[in-house]
Amino acid sequence: MTPRRRLAVLGACIVVALLVALYGATQFAPPAPQPSPGSVRLGPEPGDDVAAYLAGLPAELPPPGVETLALVQFGAELTVPDAVAAASGSVIDTAVLRVPLTRVQTALRFEPLDPGVAPETALDTVRRRAQMQADADAARLTGRPHDVAAAEAVALADPGCRCVLALVVRSDRAGLQTLAARPGVRAVEAAPPGTTDRELALAPLLPEQTVRADPPPDDGPVPPG
Repeated sequence: MTPRRRLAVLGACIVVALLVALYGATQFAPPAPQPSPGSVRLGPEPGDDVAAYLAGLPAELPPPGVETLALVQFGAELTVPDAVAAASGSVIDTAVLRVPLTRVQTALRFEPLDPGVAPETALDTVRRRAQMQADADAARLTGRPHDVAAAEAVALADPGCRCVLALVVRSDRAGLQTLAARPGVRAVEAAPPGTTDRELALAPLLPEQTVRADPPPDDGPVPPG
């Protein structure tokens, strides 16, 4: 074999080796890292000053024309129809339900809405799912926690229950500004554009949190379940 032919063969071998390495790298490359669950908090941190938290929310809105997820927080728990009306014009993604009981700590229940279903129907479905969760909690708990869960289940069984504390919606800047100006809406906090549902950690303001985002009192009587 002549030197020139040997060089040609060697060059061909190098090309084949590079192609094999490139194929292996594309076929067996590790998957892209997934976003961390709960890495984007929407809602105040424990102990936050409520006025300062609310004042900082407009700066979190996305640029014009960019859609993102946002937590719409109500000044008081709403019925299903009222919550749907408050969020009209946006896509509702998740509901946060809570039964308000005076001086009694009750559960925050986070329920995703079924896609492709009329908003009022989907939100009423999550109310019933929350009721089933409360029934299940009452069945496994004892003492005061049992009594609280039983009272929650009774309240959530009522289609007219004022139990919708907050909604996660998807909208753009103009839509979120419109939501924030509606009666009954206390705050709208937007997530950074590109945030997924999986990344959200939701901690909406409670109506009784007016000065600091501290836990509410839990020393009141529990209604019979």
